[in-house]
Amino acid sequence: MSATVIDGKRFAEGLRGRIADHVSRLKSDHGITPGLAVVIVGHDPASQVYVTNKAKQTAEVGMASFKHELSAEVPEGDLLELIARLNGDDTVHGILVQMPVPDHIDANKVINAIAPSKDVDCFTPANVGKLVIGLPGPVSCTPLGCLMLLRDQLGSLSGLNAVIVGRSNLVGKPMAQLLLRDNCTVTMAHSRTRDLSEVVHAADIVIAAVGRPQMIKGDWIRPGATVIDVGINRIPAPERGEGKTRLVGDVEFASASQAAGAITPVPGGVGPMTIACLLANTITTASLINGLVPPRDLTA
Repeated sequence: MSATVIDGKRFAEGLRGRIADHVSRLKSDHGITPGLAVVIVGHDPASQVYVTNKAKQTAEVGMASFKHELSAEVPEGDLLELIARLNGDDTVHGILVQMPVPDHIDANKVINAIAPSKDVDCFTPANVGKLVIGLPGPVSCTPLGCLMLLRDQLGSLSGLNAVIVGRSNLVGKPMAQLLLRDNCTVTMAHSRTRDLSEVVHAADIVIAAVGRPQMIKGDWIRPGATVIDVGINRIPAPERGEGKTRLVGDVEFASASQAAGAITPVPGGVGPMTIACLLANTITTASLINGLVPPRDLTA
């Protein structure tokens, strides 16, 4: 029996609708228009497309969108000065610097320059610490999206065994904290894990975030498990023509979908949730900056 395919695109559309409602209420009840500033350094085509989509969706939900494009040669000091100005701008409630930045710029300096109250990516040490101990604030966008999809599919996650394959600061580590908050038993697996297939096979929930195309095979998946594939990998697709490629996840979808109870596709699964959760985080930061309780349906 084939797995239920979790439609992240559909869920993200519904989430953006709820976000637009919350934006409208913040405007009407409190005179607050949430503002998101996105900074991009250089002209990487993929980053340009991503930033353009962010700006478009920010405007569509009624938020203020601020886009700052800097040349690839911009001095590090100029970028840090821009971030300082945005930190002090009352119309900006969220700041995102598109990564990666050019090699001459220290990414850690950039992250640490962002005011934690406006850190919608949850990269600053202060917000990472809040996530660990459960204080209010934004949480990493992709893990938040994964959590929302899991709750929608499974309801309560309490008591379930979750295995995360990948221990990155971007996905693996914050995902573990969120699942622990929801009372899962969490195993962090990675490239050095012994008998990885057996570890994965014990899981009720599998989060694949290792960055290796189709690494996790169908026979690794416990029958009925829920699989969230965070991977986005481009591989050759000669069947589409010379030089053509296609996107695949970290999970071998065809075989895994025969074992799993539910699974996210690539594309169309976790990907659409990331920008939607960025907008949700901007509502969270705008609320907290103004002494308001963030909407429960947009937070972890």
